[in-house]
Amino acid sequence: MPPEGRITRGTTGLNRLRRSDRWSVHSPDVVAALGGPSPLAVDVGYGARPDTTLEWASWLRRVNPAVRVTGLEIDPARVVPGRDGVDFARGGFELAGLRPNLVRAFNVLRQYDESEVADAWSTVASRLAPGGVFVEGTCDELGRRCCWLTLAATPAGIVPTPRTLTLAWHPGYSEHPSDLAERLPKALIHHNVPGERIHALLTLADRCWDEAAGYATYGNRIRWRAAATLLAERTDGAACAPRRPVRDNLLTVDWGLVAP
Repeated sequence: MPPEGRITRGTTGLNRLRRSDRWSVHSPDVVAALGGPSPLAVDVGYGARPDTTLEWASWLRRVNPAVRVTGLEIDPARVVPGRDGVDFARGGFELAGLRPNLVRAFNVLRQYDESEVADAWSTVASRLAPGGVFVEGTCDELGRRCCWLTLAATPAGIVPTPRTLTLAWHPGYSEHPSDLAERLPKALIHHNVPGERIHALLTLADRCWDEAAGYATYGNRIRWRAAATLLAERTDGAACAPRRPVRDNLLTVDWGLVAP
């Protein structure tokens, strides 16, 4: 089966995807997907070096020590020998014939046209095991700002509807939540204009952030928790931050709140 997709720039870096890694061990969907006796996770398009796949594997083993992890790259020059219990192979959206429980593709579709996103989603989602989860997202070069979608397994030929959008950022490197707009997934980034739902959400998040300015003396994490409480109230709970203490400023919203 020939790989589906095309070679991307391959830019990567140590701990670049740490915000998504941390989130994954607390995500109910990810935890459920990895709940079997020997689940498989596939990282699509890990780039010029396998660092982020190896890091992801170490996080996923906190969820299930028996998880198997495979990194896929279309560029054969980037395929490295397996190490630290992780396999590497040539492959793309077709997942090299594998049927994983969890798939991640970060900073891959960002380099495609928006018109190509649906086919890529459909290809991956149709190859997931029942109950599987697809995490598709984008982050900046240092991993300080990160956005991703979750999608579920679907039959072949059906374009999956995302379940959620998550925004995660370092509390010290963004003036407003809307600073993450440039790292939105490809399906949303061109819709951040007045009249679109994603623009309305980011505008509301900025407003809540400004209204929570009185908490700034306690630090940006506490300020964001106050802002997120306001945001949840004003979206009837469709946008919410985690209740547990977290290192990142984190927000997860239902897809219906931001869908184009």
